[in-house]
Amino acid sequence: MIQNILKLSESSSALFGTALVMTVIASGLKPETAKAEQSVKFEDSSQITQNLDNSIDFKPQIKDASQAITTKLADFKVSQQGITPSSENKLNSSNSSNSNILPVEKLAQTEKKPVKSQVTSVSQLSDVQPTDWAFAALQSLVERYGCIAGYPNGTYRGNRALTRYEFAAGLNACLDRVNELIATATANIVTREDLATLQRLQEEFSAELATLRGRVDALEARTAELEVNQFSTTTKLKGEAVFTLAGAEGDDVDAEIVFNERIRLQLVSSFTGKDKLFTRLTTGNIGNSFADEIGTNEGRFAFDGPGTNDVVLDRLHYVFPVGEKLKVTAMASLGAHHFYADVFNSGLNVGGGGTGAMSRFAERNPIYRLGIARSTTGVGFSYKLADAIKVEGGYLAKNGSDPDQKAGLFNGNYSAMGQLVFQPAKRFKFGLTYVNGYDPGDGTFAFGGTGTNFANGLLPGTEERRISSNSYGVQAQLDLSSKLSLRGWGSYTDVDFNGGGDAEIWNYAVALVFPDLGKKGGLGAIVAGAEPYAGDISPRPANFENDTPLHIEALYKYPINDNISITPGVIWLKSPNQDEDNDDVFIGALRTTFTF
Repeated sequence: MIQNILKLSESSSALFGTALVMTVIASGLKPETAKAEQSVKFEDSSQITQNLDNSIDFKPQIKDASQAITTKLADFKVSQQGITPSSENKLNSSNSSNSNILPVEKLAQTEKKPVKSQVTSVSQLSDVQPTDWAFAALQSLVERYGCIAGYPNGTYRGNRALTRYEFAAGLNACLDRVNELIATATANIVTREDLATLQRLQEEFSAELATLRGRVDALEARTAELEVNQFSTTTKLKGEAVFTLAGAEGDDVDAEIVFNERIRLQLVSSFTGKDKLFTRLTTGNIGNSFADEIGTNEGRFAFDGPGTNDVVLDRLHYVFPVGEKLKVTAMASLGAHHFYADVFNSGLNVGGGGTGAMSRFAERNPIYRLGIARSTTGVGFSYKLADAIKVEGGYLAKNGSDPDQKAGLFNGNYSAMGQLVFQPAKRFKFGLTYVNGYDPGDGTFAFGGTGTNFANGLLPGTEERRISSNSYGVQAQLDLSSKLSLRGWGSYTDVDFNGGGDAEIWNYAVALVFPDLGKKGGLGAIVAGAEPYAGDISPRPANFENDTPLHIEALYKYPINDNISITPGVIWLKSPNQDEDNDDVFIGALRTTFTF
């Protein structure tokens, strides 16, 4: 449409007709020459800018209006010396039916009037102001033809100046509307003055209109290409690659500096728009971090395993709503309580160690890890009981896919969790958690790769004993501001060896988290506490110590851009394996994460 209208200006007869009318308008065409009902009623400048700001259609479709406008202009053809007799007769005769069309005498008179001082060249401005002639001219066209919509009452509002490209978008919408009216052959709908105004505006903003058309064409081409080459209409692919340079130091630790990687590809599919199917493939060469060298699971990285670079399907979950308040999570592989329940540690409990906490312990309360393995299956739910209260619960079977004895959904290792979440204020929430666990005597009782050996293995020979456990936890998160958050948790686990003794296991932590530290997307954190340890075991083994093991962790995630982040971190283990006679251990890591 833009190119066609530009061609219009090259046609001599149409050019001079339009130019003369534009000169009349620029020279101060008086409103009394128009009908009262068609006169322009301008709002005050603040109202006009407010209308325009929210009304312009920024995705115009370029149409060809040149032929129709040329036809209209041909009715009042003007020569270089003036108006031809035939045209003059037409104009004089048309005055009786349309008062908007001026007599020839007035055209000649108004042509000599100087341009008013307030009519400046908009091409000299970076923005179009509400006081500019172009702004007022387009306002008039909008009121006449309703060519810009956006508000129920069809007004043309705004509260700021517009860029020339925004203005060109609105002008193009009016060109399209006028073309539509002309195409319907509606008599006397489009006046000569309006056509001339459109012509002048089109010439003034020809560069912006051309650029606008180029942008729209490019956008349409790109959209078509994406539609043809899109991966899936229902599935999105998300990827993550983690590179880690790490080492461990301590008098009793014999470990070398290592360079590890872990890669995840996750497909997220939706079939209704509200449900999600998670299918995740994982590979890597980092096993159990430095657990073998240190002699305990304390300090294990959140991003370790598998360690053989084999590709495994480690997550297959389907999340779907039931009504407005209930959300259900079915887990066919890698079931875990934290996938459906709130763990009160946002920012650190994300990315499976790729972008959150450095260690498994710093991600969340370890009682959420009871019963976790890649073979774990189960189901969980979250139900909004009230605006400030949620009820969450689930059942996990570690070997739920195995039909052997001491396995299956109900005869093997399982954990069942129930949790109440209270959020009385936007920035504060806390929860009460209960987990019932069972180990059939296959030695699988564990806190998901965290804690001391006594907290996990408990006693030599316990792999032959049936173990029942009841865990009680409390956790909270208080966001003091958008830049500072305080979190904490504590839990107690009562273990029953079913006639062979019992034990009590404790763990607790407090965390200071600094969201957007340094720059948007940054994250700083300090976590201090005790990983799961046995406070008492009955009967006590000869080598049992119940000293409190401390875990202190500090990290800072710095985003290079939206897809790359670097996270240096350090972990200090004091009295590892709950024995103060053991030397302290320091674990350092530099993690680089690529997301795509």
